[in-house]
Amino acid sequence: MSISPGALRFNTDSQKLELYDGNQWTEIVASSPDSQTGGARGVFGGGTIQPAGTFSNVIQYVTISTTGNAIDFGDLSVSITQLASCSSSTRGLFAGGTAPGEIFKNVIEYITISSTGDAIDFGDLTVARRGLNNSALASSTRGIFVGGYPNITVIEYVTLASTGDAKDFGDISSARYSVSGCSSSTRGIFMGGAGTNVIEFITISTLGNSADFGDTLTSANDGGSCSNSIRGLYAATTSTNNVIEFITISTLGNSADFGDLTVIRGSATSASSSTRGLFGGGGVGSPYTSQNVIDYVTIMSTGNAVDFGDMTTGLAQGSACSNGHGGL
Repeated sequence: MSISPGALRFNTDSQKLELYDGNQWTEIVASSPDSQTGGARGVFGGGTIQPAGTFSNVIQYVTISTTGNAIDFGDLSVSITQLASCSSSTRGLFAGGTAPGEIFKNVIEYITISSTGDAIDFGDLTVARRGLNNSALASSTRGIFVGGYPNITVIEYVTLASTGDAKDFGDISSARYSVSGCSSSTRGIFMGGAGTNVIEFITISTLGNSADFGDTLTSANDGGSCSNSIRGLYAATTSTNNVIEFITISTLGNSADFGDLTVIRGSATSASSSTRGLFGGGGVGSPYTSQNVIDYVTIMSTGNAVDFGDMTTGLAQGSACSNGHGGL
């Protein structure tokens, strides 16, 4: 049966009203104070402090609509790096990573984004692993984690409003780590990882394997990725590259050039509101030195990033989430 653009339905899985745009069902999101004022909060957690080679347990935050330096939020349960983060409009999750002594972690912790305080136990991933920096995405109801090191293909999910262990969702096309994730309310996007240029997608409310979307301009891993409900951004950061790329989430196709970060660096992380994308931290040089810079861009434009402020310390291979990203 054909469906006409403009048709409405109630999604019993997400408990949301959806509109058919001619290609897919898209959630109808009511305006909130955050979406009207741009007052969403970006939260950064964990990471590596180089060249010291130490790990951080610090959680810090910024208000995305402003500019300025990050503020202390609380602490993760352990000092950890290469972890993943995703979020709903109220709750942020941090998962996996590696702790001192090359201990691979399967722990998932959560915070209440609008408050401050230390992270609380949520449950466990199905597989303990590192190489998860930026390898997560979310809708308003589900958090999705993908890939990791040792190289695996697993996609798993949690229900954000509850607590409990992750469940199997499906697989990505090839085993790889440091995959960059972003989303609309219905579609999840995975970009790059392990030096590849692959883009794949899933429908978040279902289960199943990812499908091909297109290719990025740059082959990379550890790239920061964020989105509003329409456009996904990918900072395919390496120690010699500062390129930002973009895609239109509801379509298929290759990424296009957006602009450049203010500083060439690898292993940055990212968060977003409906209007702005932030890229924080990263590392550069030899010896590899962690950066504390936070950049921002206006998602629906193109152009080079602008300085936002500084993180509380220089960090690479951390993770970030927000209560205003495109999946909400």
